[in-house]
Parts: sequence; C-alpha cells; structure tokens
Amino acid sequence: MPEMYIDSIRLSPMNYQRVVILKEKDADRYLPIWIGQFEADAIAVKLQEVKVPRPLTHDLLGNVIDAMGGIVKSVVVSDLQNDTFYAKIILEYGDNTNGHSKEVDSRPSDALALAVRTNVPIFVDEGVLSKAGVQLDEEAEKAAEAGQSTPDAPPGEDELRGMSAFADFVEGLDLGDLGKGPNS
Repeated sequence: MPEMYIDSIRLSPMNYQRVVILKEKDADRYLPIWIGQFEADAIAVKLQEVKVPRPLTHDLLGNVIDAMGGIVKSVVVSDLQNDTFYAKIILEYGDNTNGHSKEVDSRPSDALALAVRTNVPIFVDEGVLSKAGVQLDEEAEKAAEAGQSTPDAPPGEDELRGMSAFADFVEGLDLGDLGKGPNS
C-alpha cells in the first residue's frame, strides 16, 4: 500500500469546495479528495503550526485515544465507492507485550486531520489510486515546476473511466505549484 503525504489543500475554483491533495512519497501520483471547510481548516491549522487556545475536535480525539492508552499507528484511505472515499484509523492499545490493534471507520478528512496531529503515516489502497489517482505526464510536470500551464492532451478511455469522479475538478485545477509542498 503506497505511503502518501499531504501536498496541499486547495480551493476548487469551480465550486469553492476544499480539496486535499495527497502525493505518493515514492512516485508522482496524486490523489485529490474533496473535504469540508472545517476539516480543511483543521488540517491547515496543524500543518501551518498555528497555536489554538483550546483543543480542536481532532486534538480532542487524539487526547481521548491517548488517555485511553491507545496510539494512532496510521491512517488508510481504504475505498472509493459511488464517488465517496472511505478511510480507517489504525489504533493500537494494550500493554507492550500484549498489544491489540483496531481499525476504526472514518471520513478521510477526519483521518487526515488526526494523522497530521499524531505524525503517523498516511496510506492509500492501490485500488483507490487506480480509480482516482492522477499522474502528471512529463510535459505537465515540467510546466508545473516552471509555473506554466500546458494544453491538456485528451485522456484515454481507461483514464477517463478511472477519473470519472474527478473529471470536472481536474479540468479546473491550476497545477502550477503542485509538487512544491512542504514535504517535497
């Protein structure tokens, strides 16, 4: 299962929804996931190291897990069904010699907000990446690095089918600074 990191959080120019862009650590594949405004803000607050006077909801969740003797081991974007992403938070609990693990169903936005707070790896199921992942071709990647735009070549039939959930969004993205996130 590929490990990814949060490359950026963007605002879709078409509908003003927030989208988190995950980038594969060892490849040039990206995964855009639409998220709510509050979850986007919760992720951004932590990524930008903004101090808040009281714990936000995701801070509270992390504190409760810790107080109950558990630790967050990782998060996984595990499925994509009917244009809806699914995620799991992988927890470990119990003493060091007899620890147990548990998978907790989650929205990806909440799992990602918890992952940035607990500094754990983010994984994406290969099936999800094959359905919704985006890979820049060499020409687009060079243009993105140079801050230029290029005319898009029409995608193939398989690619269109794999990106059906994101076709409108991807067409409206400005990829000029993609790949220049904090972990690049």
